[in-house]
Amino acid sequence: MSDRDDHTTLFRNSWSIYDAIAAENYMFHREIYEIVTERLRQRRQSGPYTLLDLGCGNVRFLAPSLRAAPPSRYDGVDLSATALAEARDYLDGLDGVHLHEHEMASFVGLAGYSPDVIFTGYAAHHLPTTTKGRLFEACADALAPGGEMLMVDVARGEGEDRDSYIAAYLALMRGEWTTVPSAMIEEACDHVAAHDFPETLGDLFAMAGVAGFSRAELLDRHGPHHLMRFSI
Repeated sequence: MSDRDDHTTLFRNSWSIYDAIAAENYMFHREIYEIVTERLRQRRQSGPYTLLDLGCGNVRFLAPSLRAAPPSRYDGVDLSATALAEARDYLDGLDGVHLHEHEMASFVGLAGYSPDVIFTGYAAHHLPTTTKGRLFEACADALAPGGEMLMVDVARGEGEDRDSYIAAYLALMRGEWTTVPSAMIEEACDHVAAHDFPETLGDLFAMAGVAGFSRAELLDRHGPHHLMRFSI
């Protein structure tokens, strides 16, 4: 996949669209990231830890979690220069921050260290199935002993094909996300229809098992929006 694949265009050029949607909590960021914060606090209580954030965007929603439980090193990886520029502001004052404009799946092996936590938020569903599998393999290989991978993402229902999922999600966006301007919603719908390829939860767990993760857990779910934890 090219570092400038079309699936990133919406976020490289119009990051405000995603922010407008997320600010209304339509994707349940508040509830999900409260649990992420608690996971990181538990990690921090055991001592210093490092975190690799794949598809970090502008870090708007993870930043409060990082401030509540500061890692000794944070690496954020994203293809959007626009988002990374905003991320610097959201992360201002935190130590050990490194931001990388790079494709996330191939970056894992280039990080140069073994992170204690790998995080990815609403990013992996853009990847083809085979690339998701390689992402899990790279993360399982890269994690430090006792490390964990936290994934926030959409997933299809068991037995639900992609066409049915997309139709239902677009209906949800158009029917319920009404406080966001309709032009923004339509641009986001075009993006979802063209570039979202979510797996089922069962398929994600199976990929993780093949990659070497010994445990897969569902920590939270709101419709198609999930928080998952994978550990060795």
